[in-house]
Amino acid sequence: MKTIWVIQHTQAEYLGLIEDHLEGRNLRFRYFRPFVAGGSLPEGTAADGLILLGAGPYGVVSGHILPSLGPELRLAQAFLHAGKPVVGFGLGALILAVAGGGGAEEAPLRFEVAGAEITGLGPAAPQRMPLACYLRDRPVLGPGMAPVMTGSVGELLGFTVGENSLGLLGHPGMKRGMAEDLIMEFSETPEATVEALDALGMAQREIAESLGPFMVALIAQTGWMSPSATQR
Repeated sequence: MKTIWVIQHTQAEYLGLIEDHLEGRNLRFRYFRPFVAGGSLPEGTAADGLILLGAGPYGVVSGHILPSLGPELRLAQAFLHAGKPVVGFGLGALILAVAGGGGAEEAPLRFEVAGAEITGLGPAAPQRMPLACYLRDRPVLGPGMAPVMTGSVGELLGFTVGENSLGLLGHPGMKRGMAEDLIMEFSETPEATVEALDALGMAQREIAESLGPFMVALIAQTGWMSPSATQR
């Protein structure tokens, strides 16, 4: 059984609806929580992949900087250098962009449900899907990175790094309850949270329906179902 390491940054944000899709493919995932007392990050690259989750109002260049940013950058770089896939959601995508040779720029804390247009992720991916985005700052793409998801006015929502890594500015499997807990976990909240929560609640069915084909595309991108992704 293949194992994916998942770095969690807040109590509220976890894999959400994605858990069932990984379990259904016999892909084991293990959470690491560096933000709790006694928590730590894994060392080395013994897993078959790495998922970096969002971090609420934490930033990489503005606001409260993620406390574990340095070690996480080194961990992501180690996986990329080993040729193993890294997937980032929200702030995790910014960490991936920096680790992959790009960067990040300041942008305010925001919460919205974007209508994401998808290109370049293969025929299995849906052409459009709702994407719950709760983060601050924006990625700056570097060499070997390509946009694969954009918003209604062409803003970047997703990108690939190399052949097998992917960053999304939102969480494709977020539940409304996760967003509610995330808002309550921190004193700093984005504007228009009530409207965004309502939009997320209305989009739950579409999120669940589009997540199936999206996960097919994600698994193909990362190679987690292919023999070449076996644990090293």
